[in-house]
Amino acid sequence: MLEGVNVALGVTGSIAAVKVVELAHELRRQGASVRAVMTDAATGIVHPWAVEFATENDVVTEITGRVEHVELCGREGWADVFLVAPATANTVGKMAAAIDDSPVTTCATTALGAGVPLVVAPAMHEPMYDHPGVLEAIERVESWGVEFVDPRIEEGKAKIATEDAIVTGVTKAVTEQTLAGKSVVVTSGSTTESIDPIRTLSNRASGRTGRAVARALSIRGADVTLVHDGPDVHYADVLAVESAAEMLEAVEAAVEDADALVSAAAISDFTVEAADQKIRSGEALTLDLHPAPKLIDTVRESRPDLTIVGFKAETSGDDESMVTEARRIMDRVGLAFVVANDASVMGDDETRALVVRGDGTSEFTGSKVGLGARVADELEKEL
Repeated sequence: MLEGVNVALGVTGSIAAVKVVELAHELRRQGASVRAVMTDAATGIVHPWAVEFATENDVVTEITGRVEHVELCGREGWADVFLVAPATANTVGKMAAAIDDSPVTTCATTALGAGVPLVVAPAMHEPMYDHPGVLEAIERVESWGVEFVDPRIEEGKAKIATEDAIVTGVTKAVTEQTLAGKSVVVTSGSTTESIDPIRTLSNRASGRTGRAVARALSIRGADVTLVHDGPDVHYADVLAVESAAEMLEAVEAAVEDADALVSAAAISDFTVEAADQKIRSGEALTLDLHPAPKLIDTVRESRPDLTIVGFKAETSGDDESMVTEARRIMDRVGLAFVVANDASVMGDDETRALVVRGDGTSEFTGSKVGLGARVADELEKEL
């Protein structure tokens, strides 16, 4: 996600600084080069040698005659983005007032003046985070185009966001916001049909691809609504559903004001009338399966002009069959394009897919994160 990106990492005196070594490692795992800047208070929590080890670069702990702040964050500086993580209430307030009394605040002022993207991940006790002056400072800094990665409010603390959320924030800051102002609904994962209060019918879809699509769209600036039976995510508004009927109802409401729908979920094709009580085991059982409404067909009826992207999983393992089936549903529903793949990739990190359009077919091979970015690129052409 951050291949070739230079990240200057500012570390301040929050106890969350103990997480900076792993954060630096994660930024580098995503392809970034990292150079760190630390306040004096931060060096009392995590030793600069540990940060040097994590970044494989010298750590700036004071501004000298080398004018490190300009070398890193100036107009012709090394950094593509300046990330302050963790950011204390003290540092956020000083950033808002352009007070430069530490290497981190000096780099922040320089980055803001030079037009270098700035990302801030606050971490402090919750009462400090709720202080009117701190909230006012955050609002002021945000008004300058700074990306804030919201903390997790737990145990009376505003804990630093997860590494995944911070990486997303940094990636968004260095990505052109080509989908800003666009609203996209994404469905993801499997749906589940109840047989009785305990047993269900479902499928093997993990939802990784749909979540990757939602994240990639958010990174490009879109307002994303993710409809799935899965975890809350930091990059989209989540509508939690379980059954195919619940997903259809949620999507119909969500697309009313949307610009596009990406239907990546493996939605149940059949439903069953659920028993009120647990069905006793030990005897043969016959279930009557009834066809579930087709989500994209139903949405197309109500939104004839909506841009819709379809996904099609097949078990044939034959490209020609997958393309034929993808074109069939594309023509039937009027889809912008269809992503076709073999069902064997369900649950895997890696995938191979065919992007089928009216004027041709192209292949994608790689991670599901990469496929999410590819789908976002293709949808960008439509919107």
